[in-house]
Amino acid sequence: MALWSGLIAMSKKGGKPSPVRKWAMRQYWRMQQSQAVVGLLLWGTTITLLLWPYVEWRFSDSCDSGICFNNTILGIPATYIGLVSIFLSVMLGVLTIGYLYDKVFSLWTEWRSVDMERNPYTTYALTPNWMMVTALQAELLKRSSPDDKEIQEQSEWFLKWCKHYAQGELFARAVQKWDEDMGPTPTFWFTDDEAMQKARDIVFDDEA
Repeated sequence: MALWSGLIAMSKKGGKPSPVRKWAMRQYWRMQQSQAVVGLLLWGTTITLLLWPYVEWRFSDSCDSGICFNNTILGIPATYIGLVSIFLSVMLGVLTIGYLYDKVFSLWTEWRSVDMERNPYTTYALTPNWMMVTALQAELLKRSSPDDKEIQEQSEWFLKWCKHYAQGELFARAVQKWDEDMGPTPTFWFTDDEAMQKARDIVFDDEA
C-alpha cells in the first residue's frame, strides 16, 4: 500500500509524468500486446493435453486395433509427433474459423457497425476536441455568410449542439486539465461563464 501511495505521489509531483509510472505502464502495454499470442498458445496447449489421454494408446505398444503408430517415427518418439500433430490441428482449426469469420461471413463488419452504433461519440455526442473544431468551423461559416439566413440558422444549430455537450463530464475534465496545464481556460464563444464554472466545480471520484 505504501509503495502504491508512493507511486501516486511521484506521478503528481510537480505536475510532471512519473518515470516510474510510465515505465510500469509501458511494461503493462507490452504484456497486452502479447496477450493474444500467449492466449492462443495456452489455449492450444490446454486442448492438446486434454485430448492426448484419449489417443495416447495409439502411440504405444499396447495398440492392437485401428490406426497404430510405432514407438518412434524417423527416430523421433511417437509421443512428440502425436502432441505436435494435435497442437497443429488445433491451430489449423482456429485459423479456419478465423478465415470463415473474415472472408466468408464477414462478421467483423457487423461487429464494428454495432460497436460504432453503441458509441455515443461516433453518433450524436461530442468529445472536447471535436467540439472545438465543430464550433470553430460553425463560427467561421456564420461570419463568412452574414446575409445567408439558412447558413446562419444551421451555424447557430451547430453552436447550440456544442454548447449542449459543453455541460458534460468530458468537457469538464478537459477544462480542468487545460486550467492545470496552461492556466485559466477562456470562456469559449459557444458557451458561457456559468457553464465554465460548473465544469471547474465538478469533482471526479477517480481524481480525488
